[in-house]
Amino acid sequence: MSAPNPVYVPPPPPPQSGGPGIKIPILFGAVIALIIATVYLFLQVDRMRSDMAKIQESLRTELTSLRETGAVAMQSQRRNIDSLKDELEAARRQASMAAGAAKDEANKRAEEIARRLEAEQRKQQQQFTSQISEVKEATTATAAQVGAVSTEVSAVKTDVAATKSELDKTIADLKRTNGDLGVQSGLIATNAKELAALKALGERNYFEFKLPKAKQPQRIGDVSLQLKRTDEKRNRFTIDVIADDKRTEKKDKNINEPLQFYTSKARIPYEIVVNEVKKDLIVGYLSTPKVQVAR
Repeated sequence: MSAPNPVYVPPPPPPQSGGPGIKIPILFGAVIALIIATVYLFLQVDRMRSDMAKIQESLRTELTSLRETGAVAMQSQRRNIDSLKDELEAARRQASMAAGAAKDEANKRAEEIARRLEAEQRKQQQQFTSQISEVKEATTATAAQVGAVSTEVSAVKTDVAATKSELDKTIADLKRTNGDLGVQSGLIATNAKELAALKALGERNYFEFKLPKAKQPQRIGDVSLQLKRTDEKRNRFTIDVIADDKRTEKKDKNINEPLQFYTSKARIPYEIVVNEVKKDLIVGYLSTPKVQVAR
């Protein structure tokens, strides 16, 4: 009696790539913009502090110079005024004691001294007013510079807040799933944009790789991977994982499927996620826990 013909079972359809990431608009650009904006903000704040220190030092130097110059000028003018007052008092005494033509001459001299005294006093007042005006102008310029820097920093803060909000929304849309060991994985990135978001989140370490089929394993992070086979049409592949001097085969796996394995360095599993399968090449990343076991 002949054996029955085997029933042909069609292979499972390839999983849909992309997942929720298809709906995420320009995530990678948002992450990069967030990083750039954050760095720019820190630089602007640092520049503002530096500018403020320079402006304050310049203002202190200018005020000190004005005080010193003003003090010298005022002291000189005060001596001139005191001298003119004494001279005027002497001329008036002389005029009061003189008679006839000598008295007229003495009065004229007293009037001349009085005019010089009045002019010197006006000069002193104008110089004092000029110094006050210079101090006000310096203070106004300082306030304007501080205001301009503060406005710029506020604008950057607004941009950073908006970009971070978009990043938080994107991360909230990412999904968790069970890995091939049945353990719930961390957030899974199905493309470079989502991986950039996970790196920004900072919960785990991520090592990107392009792994070609080769005779020798390739070092990725603190483990080694060796690509054995690829099926580009079905988006499936087989790799060997070498960790703790042990080789584990992950056979006929799908893209975007978390491949989990344990090492002696962590109680939480490592994960490999392959996002793209090509002829004799896979592209993906290794995810490792932040906390390692002390040895």
